[in-house]
Amino acid sequence: VQLQASGGGLVQTGDSLRLSCVASGDNFYTYNIGWFRLAPGKERDVVATIRWNGRTTSYADSVKGRFTVSRDNAESTAYLQMNSLKPEDTAVYYCAAARGYGRPATADSNDYEFWGQGTLVTVSS
Repeated sequence: VQLQASGGGLVQTGDSLRLSCVASGDNFYTYNIGWFRLAPGKERDVVATIRWNGRTTSYADSVKGRFTVSRDNAESTAYLQMNSLKPEDTAVYYCAAARGYGRPATADSNDYEFWGQGTLVTVSS
């Protein structure tokens, strides 16, 4: 599966953005999706995950209550709705896919075999 992330941009503190991750190839519905981010000088961290069937999601503590992950398997697309953005959310955001049919989604980036190219989110103070 190939992934294309988009939707990043320059926003101000408190603004919202919605990132999209469009997949090409077959059987998108069989993949767990993870959103990760890489900020300058930091390690890549998980932001949110969503299981292949969309029924289970998880979030990093830093984004709980502000970000929402979702997916539309019919459209082979996953989303990351980001509200109440803060300067510390500034990073390159990546979506990733792991074969997950019947498996839980994990926060370990090593479990994800396919990665999108990343989209930059910059939040100004």
